[in-house]
Amino acid sequence: MPRTPLILAGLLGAGIIVIGLRFLISPETAATNFGVPATGSGEASAYLATKGVRDIASGLFGLLLLARGLYRTLGGFLLLAALIPIVDTVIVLNHGGSLPVALGIHGATAAALLGLGGWLLSQARDQPRHHAGGIG
Repeated sequence: MPRTPLILAGLLGAGIIVIGLRFLISPETAATNFGVPATGSGEASAYLATKGVRDIASGLFGLLLLARGLYRTLGGFLLLAALIPIVDTVIVLNHGGSLPVALGIHGATAAALLGLGGWLLSQARDQPRHHAGGIG
């Protein structure tokens, strides 16, 4: 298995965790960078925090698959996860966001997930790492 897709998968996992943390720490800035500005207070704050936690969980799940040597499973996960930025693109455009932001951020993310997921599926075999007891 080439190292490059594994390194890229690790960077993607870490990156989405950082984005999730931004939604928890600086929700207004994160929402603006997402392409749909929102205030970090009131009712919107609950949705921004929810997005943050889900991004963190998605990143951790991908890193867990990587750490466990489940490379083909990770590839399938990334292909399915591409649905998120594809729908995010539509959400940004439907809520008055700009086309460059929608395609430059969310479209590019979807393309990266599809490309890396396909690369992992075509190159990898799951190489499960077994540990004595517990998760991980």
